[in-house]
Amino acid sequence: MMHKSGWNCPDLNGKPCLSPFVFTLLAFIVLAAVFYHRQDNLGDIFCLLDYSNKTAATTTTPQFKTRTKLAFAIGETEKDCDVFSGRWVWDEENRPLYEEHDCPYLWRQVTCQGHGRPDREYLHWRWQPHACSLPSFDATMMLESLRGKRMLFAGDSLNGGQYISMVCLLQRAIPHDHAKSFVGNESLAIFTAKDYNVTIEFYFAPFLLEASTSRIVRKDSMNANGQHWKGFDIIVFNTYVWWMTDATVKLLQSGSLDDEKKDIIKVSPEEAYRMAMKNMLKWVEENMDPKKTRVFFTSMSPLHPRSIEWGGDPNGNCYNETTPIKDLNFWSITTKKSIMEVIKQVFSESRVPITFLNITQLSSYRKDAHTSIYKTQWNPFTGKDEIANPKTTYTDCTHWCAPGLQDTWNELLFAKLFYP
Repeated sequence: MMHKSGWNCPDLNGKPCLSPFVFTLLAFIVLAAVFYHRQDNLGDIFCLLDYSNKTAATTTTPQFKTRTKLAFAIGETEKDCDVFSGRWVWDEENRPLYEEHDCPYLWRQVTCQGHGRPDREYLHWRWQPHACSLPSFDATMMLESLRGKRMLFAGDSLNGGQYISMVCLLQRAIPHDHAKSFVGNESLAIFTAKDYNVTIEFYFAPFLLEASTSRIVRKDSMNANGQHWKGFDIIVFNTYVWWMTDATVKLLQSGSLDDEKKDIIKVSPEEAYRMAMKNMLKWVEENMDPKKTRVFFTSMSPLHPRSIEWGGDPNGNCYNETTPIKDLNFWSITTKKSIMEVIKQVFSESRVPITFLNITQLSSYRKDAHTSIYKTQWNPFTGKDEIANPKTTYTDCTHWCAPGLQDTWNELLFAKLFYP
């Protein structure tokens, strides 16, 4: 039947067909909705992978096909803002975020003021992204959002430094001592916010995989430590420094680390690290629910063992450094870009959402923020001789003072947790 509209359509029920105008309008609406949904999915894919720094990952092959709101997210970072790209600005008014004496749980290994550091300038630098500002760290809001949850930091001693910084930032919001507790040490620790039923925990596993005291790593052994990590709602992983101590890494191919005879092969740090990253992602896929949990990976923490790299004493290191490096292109030769490439390649193939905290470049500027000689000394320490010799083995250019740089790492973690 031909209708007045000119559209040739069957009129099976004796009802008029849609006019061309209405039909066209509906078709446009449907197509627009489909296109919008597709665009939304594409944007969310990169939000899920969260490769926020081009150095870390410029190409991805994500596997996610449906829009998923990340657990714990309550807002969004400003569009096109890379919070890991920026500069350090002096902030006398708002820094530090706490003082050593304000946090009873600080490990002595990181209390630089308590160990006699004479300057305080390193405490007053704030990270300022180029295109936006970081949300202010809100300890009460974080505790409320994590009510009834468990959060874990798993990795090496640098992850331990980030952990104890987080504890210090959160405990400020709990004024009464009876409402909070802290047990453990630099190997295994638990902070509890009792009124919130929240625990923040640390598990020392410098390789993430099982390893011996002689630094033999058992291949594909993530579950050895991972069995202790099940049931957490948020996990922050890191691993780097221990893989780089030698030119090769000793991997146990099979069997137990206690076996008298061991099937050991030596591989490059990059090959061993790639194996570890794949193990970690496999464990996350099998044990974490992306709809309810969040997983973070903190990138390499840079070292500053040679001051000649930033134009200093050819025989010096981080000792007596009191200001950040101003060259925004600075990259220490001790920080392997090849490892960043491994992370980029492995993470780009991930089938699970994992948030990458790229603290490497921003931390590389902070030659002034290390514990240096102002820490607990594990070896006999006389004082004057070691201070006079900046090449001394007593100078720690790996770990960081607290309060200090690692509070910024946690501000970034806070931003990515709640404003991804």
